[in-house]
Amino acid sequence: MASLTQQFVGLKCPPMSTTRLVNPSNYHHHQSKQKPRIVVQAAAVIANAQTRERLKLKEMFEDAYERCRTTPMEGVAFTVDDFHSALEKYDFDSEVGTKVKGTVFSVDANGALVDITAKSSAYLPLREASLHTIRHVEEAGIFPGLREEFVVVGENEADDSLVLSLRSIQYDLAWERCRQLQAEDVVIKGKVVGANKGGVVALVEGLRGFVPFSQISTKSTAEELLEKELPLKFVEVDEEQSRLVLSNRKAMADSQAQLGIGSVVLGSVQSLKPYGAFIDIGGINGLLHVSQISHDRVSDIATVLQPGDTLKVMILSHDRERGRVSLSTKKLEPTPGDMIRNPKLVFEKAEEMAQTFRQRIAQAEAMARADMLRFQPESGLTLNSDGILGPLTSELPEDGLDLSEIPPADDL
Repeated sequence: MASLTQQFVGLKCPPMSTTRLVNPSNYHHHQSKQKPRIVVQAAAVIANAQTRERLKLKEMFEDAYERCRTTPMEGVAFTVDDFHSALEKYDFDSEVGTKVKGTVFSVDANGALVDITAKSSAYLPLREASLHTIRHVEEAGIFPGLREEFVVVGENEADDSLVLSLRSIQYDLAWERCRQLQAEDVVIKGKVVGANKGGVVALVEGLRGFVPFSQISTKSTAEELLEKELPLKFVEVDEEQSRLVLSNRKAMADSQAQLGIGSVVLGSVQSLKPYGAFIDIGGINGLLHVSQISHDRVSDIATVLQPGDTLKVMILSHDRERGRVSLSTKKLEPTPGDMIRNPKLVFEKAEEMAQTFRQRIAQAEAMARADMLRFQPESGLTLNSDGILGPLTSELPEDGLDLSEIPPADDL
């Protein structure tokens, strides 16, 4: 026992801690005090990582900057010479007069920018956008996205960009069109825009043509013709000399040749006089005499017609040498006085009444020929008791011409 006791006595145990035992509630309170310390430590770790990343990027940028400054082409297979060679493949002859294709990509009040696949964009000034006078390129149908053919007319010294034109192309096409119209000998319309001592200036196909006073069929003054459209024919078309001479007389002669007695045409009242009204019928001035307005008496023309009125008239006579045309609405009245009481009905029935009038004219002419043959037995023609003009030659039908329906001459 003594030896066992001595063994236990020889054992050394660590002293017990004087710290008090903590209950659960005190434990949680202790943990909450430790959390801020942990968050601060984690934030410091993250900040250190971001700093290292920024330093690494800075070193990379500094290295790249140094290489760009000292050896910019190191490791690049596409050289400056290669770049210029590539541009030359898309370059073209920029001499004045060269035609190029381009696409409009921007417009403003002064013109339009055009992409012509050159080193720089080209410019279309407002004055070169159209043959006509315009205030904005959009009036000529020029919008972003439009692809068109242009012609080079110059170069902008400030930035070496090209100056383009559509007007030059339109100008050439206008002359070509005028030559074609002259060859076809057709009548065209031209608007009078100016005058001088020798005649008036008219716009035709966008070009300014000259109409001498000697080639104008009316006696109107230059001031009276301004802003009016005249029927014209080409007399001379010379692009090299920039000479475009026109004639109103030639155009009127063609129009007058198509006027047949008894035909109905559409007209516009130009002016009123005490003795009648002057009617414009396709560039020709005809006289509608007061006695030919209506079967009823017209004491004041202004109560029936006014300048600017549109109406249908019949051609009564046409003096080509004097250029005089006599008109009538009286012959187109379904019933006497309709031009005064119901002019709309006269307008609607005009062709029908004109047809009736022409039939009566034809019958009257046939009756006149029959009367002439009645007193000319040597002609070989005779009238039988039924009023049939019988043929004695093979030029007329065997049954002859039936003249029994001819009305008396005073019915006209």
